[in-house]
Amino acid sequence: MSTLTLLELLVREAAPVEFEAPVIAARSRGEDPEVIAELERARILALRVRAILDQRRRREAELSALYETANDLAALREVDAVLQAIVHRARLLLHSDVAYLSLNDDTMGDTYMRVVDGITSPLFRSVRLPMGAGLGGLVAQTATPYASARYFEDKRFHHTSPINDAVAEEGLVSILGVPLVLGANVIGVLYASNRTERPFDRDDVSLLVTLAAHAAIALDNARLLSETSEALEELNTASTLLREHTKGIQRASDAHDRFTQLVLRGGDVNDVVASVSEVLGGAMWVLDTEDRTLATTAGSSEDLSVDVPALTGTARTTGRAVQRDDWWAVCVTAGSERLGTLLLKSSHTLNEYDQRTFERAALVTALLLLLRRSVAVTESRIKGELLDDLLDEPLRDIDNIRERAHRVGADLDLRQTVVVARSASGDRSRLVTAASFLAGQLRGLSTERQGAVVLLVPLDDPGEAARKVCAELALALSAPVTAGASATIERPDEVPAARREAQRCLEALESLRREGEGASAAELGFLGVLLGDRRDVNPFVRRIIGPILDYDLDRGTDLVGTLEAYFSNDRNLARTREALQIHVNTVTQRLERITKLLGEGWQQQDRSLEVQIALRLHLISRPST
Repeated sequence: MSTLTLLELLVREAAPVEFEAPVIAARSRGEDPEVIAELERARILALRVRAILDQRRRREAELSALYETANDLAALREVDAVLQAIVHRARLLLHSDVAYLSLNDDTMGDTYMRVVDGITSPLFRSVRLPMGAGLGGLVAQTATPYASARYFEDKRFHHTSPINDAVAEEGLVSILGVPLVLGANVIGVLYASNRTERPFDRDDVSLLVTLAAHAAIALDNARLLSETSEALEELNTASTLLREHTKGIQRASDAHDRFTQLVLRGGDVNDVVASVSEVLGGAMWVLDTEDRTLATTAGSSEDLSVDVPALTGTARTTGRAVQRDDWWAVCVTAGSERLGTLLLKSSHTLNEYDQRTFERAALVTALLLLLRRSVAVTESRIKGELLDDLLDEPLRDIDNIRERAHRVGADLDLRQTVVVARSASGDRSRLVTAASFLAGQLRGLSTERQGAVVLLVPLDDPGEAARKVCAELALALSAPVTAGASATIERPDEVPAARREAQRCLEALESLRREGEGASAAELGFLGVLLGDRRDVNPFVRRIIGPILDYDLDRGTDLVGTLEAYFSNDRNLARTREALQIHVNTVTQRLERITKLLGEGWQQQDRSLEVQIALRLHLISRPST
């Protein structure tokens, strides 16, 4: 039964120590010495069989690895990938902690690491070995494999500090190196190394030598392929240049005809990018002066993977087409005015004819942009006049207004939202222009009223409409923009009232120190309800702070101003005093007067909120100067 147990251990490839178990079990049972001796002989034979099987498996793995390496070479893969595979297989087959391959640099007169596997130290990866130094130098000098079980104690080769430091940092103890021989020259060394003491045997050396021979073949194949490619390239250069020259002339002529027809038939920038992209081969973009995309032939998910400001700046400075990697750029200008930039991403370099075609496309684009600007200015004026007519009460001839709106692409029968926006930047012209452009994109109308822009847009979510207008105009101005929106309307005659509601919403946002935000009256909660078109806020204000208003009116005091300063400075007496430029005792006396007028508890959370809302409503409802 114990012999059968040994066979079972062989079948499941048990560890050598497990083969002791049947002998120990027999002794514990008190078996006869003859039985135990026979079992011991069976154990020894089983271990020998196991060792033979392990050796055969190892040999099969080595042969398989060599076969795979030969297949890699036959497939003519990238040389770095082949070398990496060889080094990795050397590490696996020799069961070493690391493996690496160094090559001689004839120009520098030293040796550098080409491929590493299992190395963790940056110093080791970057180390360069002088010729003749270290174990690798001994291998390269003698063209003979060398193994060292204790590297730092081995006196057979010359130790240097850089090499020893790198080996010590990686923690290597035993090293085996074999030469990479190409013809009669040693071109490098293949290594296997362990972080513990290990005497490498003859089989280890033989296997690593075979792998090194494959590595040398891979390098030689790469050299031969490179030389062959260079010869073929030199042979084909003249004919290639001639073909490219002919194609360039043909493309330039074709592009000239296309551009001429494009302008004559009233094309736009989309036609330009399509034509240039087809002629020159590549993705095209037309950018505005803010480097935003006006037209492109690329997919919507493709990003501009280039430093656009730097590239356009170079193109603007040179006044010609410029290149960076696969990208080409040329400025679109009209006289001294920059209108935008053309970008082309092409996998091939543009010859002189292609560059001229690219630059000619910029001239055509400039012409089309100027024409579009002229049309946009006229259309903006017409739309502004139309919205002005809608805002003026009473409306006359609504059917005529609907027809005029239809001619400029606006449908007044759709659900609409009025948005009023204002910016503290002071750049009124840019604000009006940006609002006109945005309204055109949304198929709406825009105009200017009292330092703010008014937009009528077919969006049925007032809050989203306000935030969209706020974000787009802020982006165009590079400055904060505040926008208030009305409730959605369904008839043109509701526009004036909606505009007033949006205006009050805007003023409420500004009064609440929410500059740079966009919101609808409904989103302002209680304050928004009070701001509604059919809401009178005066009763609420009178109920909450009426005694203070009456006191100020009767006595000519400014308790309202004190209260506003008090809340604006987070109820801090010192900061309130500084804001009002009065003594702190005066502030205290005024607050005591307010307490007498409003009653005790006016500073508690719920009542304080009502007081602040009433105060804000009073401030924004006062007639503007």
